[in-house]
Amino acid sequence: MKPPQESTARSTPLKAYIVILVAIVATSSAAILIRYALDETMPPLLIAAARLTVAAVALTPVALRRYRGELKQLTRREWLLILASGICLAIHFTAWVSSLQYTTVLVSVVIVSTGPIWVAIMEVFFLKIRLSRLVVIGLLTALAGGVVIGLPLGESAFTAPGAEDLGATATGALLAWIGALSVSVYMLIGRKLRATLPVIPYVWLVYGAASVCAIAVILATSTPVAGFRAQGYLILLAMGLAPQLIGHSSLNYLLEYFPAAIVSMFSQLEPIGSAVLALLLFRELPPDQQIAGSGIIIIGVILASRGEIRQSAPRDADAS
Repeated sequence: MKPPQESTARSTPLKAYIVILVAIVATSSAAILIRYALDETMPPLLIAAARLTVAAVALTPVALRRYRGELKQLTRREWLLILASGICLAIHFTAWVSSLQYTTVLVSVVIVSTGPIWVAIMEVFFLKIRLSRLVVIGLLTALAGGVVIGLPLGESAFTAPGAEDLGATATGALLAWIGALSVSVYMLIGRKLRATLPVIPYVWLVYGAASVCAIAVILATSTPVAGFRAQGYLILLAMGLAPQLIGHSSLNYLLEYFPAAIVSMFSQLEPIGSAVLALLLFRELPPDQQIAGSGIIIIGVILASRGEIRQSAPRDADAS
């Protein structure tokens, strides 16, 4: 099959930057929709599985009609990578959403936000990409912003409402770490596959594999999937279409133009977008601490992006 045309930072089209904005807005809606779904007493595992399944089903007609030729040309190695990517994505959503049952949102998000650091480290070891000093500074700055947001000041931020002991908090933190590591591997595999596979068949296959894995977890844990109000299922439908189909797929599209570490950095803007939506919908104004941390994350994104632009030219010269 014909691989997508390689693009450097200097020739990145305007549409790629528009997609960045779309991805941030769409993924930012996830927190709002999760809040609505939890208000309907829906289990976190059901929420995670539903967003993957809805997205996979929605993409099925387009993938089979327009990309049948590309699907037939997939090699055995590519099928294995797709399966591995789907498993990692399922682990990410299942672990991250489940972590919210044991610890607070702040603790969970801070740990999961370490994903870009793991991506950068994995790129160095497995893809032999040398990150510039400015990119590393940007990554660490964004991580520092996440720490500022979740730093417990005043009342403890490390015990979820209803948690009775530190064991529950430790369990939640472990699940969040698993979510961060698994999504990092998922992004790296996506970087490899997206070099030869268009975004629609790629995300369709990965979402499909991930949804099967998530459903298997639901069956294994006897998680209830029926008996909820119709409004709850409509929320799950919206979650699969907005943050997953549009938002997450947009991040996969961006892998064609940016390294996995930078795409992960874009996803770090999700908490900021969620805070804006919460302000508009729930009249929730984030405390100064969260606003400061969000500003630090933005600075980290800018630094890392500028570093990637500077190092892209020598990287492309070496490749040619």
